Amino acid sequence: MTTPRIGLLGTGFWAQRVHAPALAAHPGVELTGVWGRRPEAAEELAHAHGARAHTSPDALFAECDAVALALPPAVQAPLATRAAEAGCHLLLDKPVALDPADARTLDEAATRAHVASVVFFTARFGTHEAEWIAGRAEEGGWFTAHADWLGSVFAEGSDSPYAASAWRREKGALWDVGPHALSVLLPVLGDAEDVTARRGPADTVLLTLRHRGGAASSATLSLTAPPAAAGVAVTLRGAAGVAVLPRRQDGPLPAYHRAVDALLLAARTGHPHPCDLRFGRRVTEILAAAEQALD
Repeated sequence: MTTPRIGLLGTGFWAQRVHAPALAAHPGVELTGVWGRRPEAAEELAHAHGARAHTSPDALFAECDAVALALPPAVQAPLATRAAEAGCHLLLDKPVALDPADARTLDEAATRAHVASVVFFTARFGTHEAEWIAGRAEEGGWFTAHADWLGSVFAEGSDSPYAASAWRREKGALWDVGPHALSVLLPVLGDAEDVTARRGPADTVLLTLRHRGGAASSATLSLTAPPAAAGVAVTLRGAAGVAVLPRRQDGPLPAYHRAVDALLLAARTGHPHPCDLRFGRRVTEILAAAEQALD
């Protein structure tokens, strides 16, 4: 069989650190092209990984079977919609969009085109985290949970490579790390039927959910936590006792490799992955409801 050709949209830090090297090294795909809003950056990234820089997204779509996106969500959604309409399978970043209408349009375009989709929620593709989430979902019986997803991207003295991210600064922790928290809570406790949110210091948000079936959860989200207080913790409580999300044992590259595997399997079999566009769209809807509660 011909190796599927995949293109990369985006040339920023995340694309340089994860997407491009993971795609170039993956034996199941051929990284054939790169497009970015800065042509010189696309040329440099493509050259570093044996691919070709493209001057337009549509030119890239025409030469690819799938595309991976490493773009701000407001840019990702319309370009991914065009990619789906061109018949390309989609490997998306989170959140898939900032507006539920854009997420719906993208989801519907992918459905009409019969293309597979996977959204790269990092925890869902980490070996230990993914096994833990699946195991706790199978156990069931959880009545409450709390997640702390605390980063220091915009804390005083931060040297984070994401500190220059305009969309993160504008939308804050709710939209940047909120998807990660939801990617763990929703598959274990069920969809959220009621959403509330309150502001804390700086961009910190306290998110509270009532899930289908009656379970309740909360999450504290921040990109402005003091470095000494930053970190991730998720605790479930239920009939089985107390369960704590294991610490990440590997970095984002192996997780992204598994996300590519998931996309290839979904494209080959036609069976949707649990982290497909339908799930990504639902996450956007929940975050938008939380944002409305804040306003």
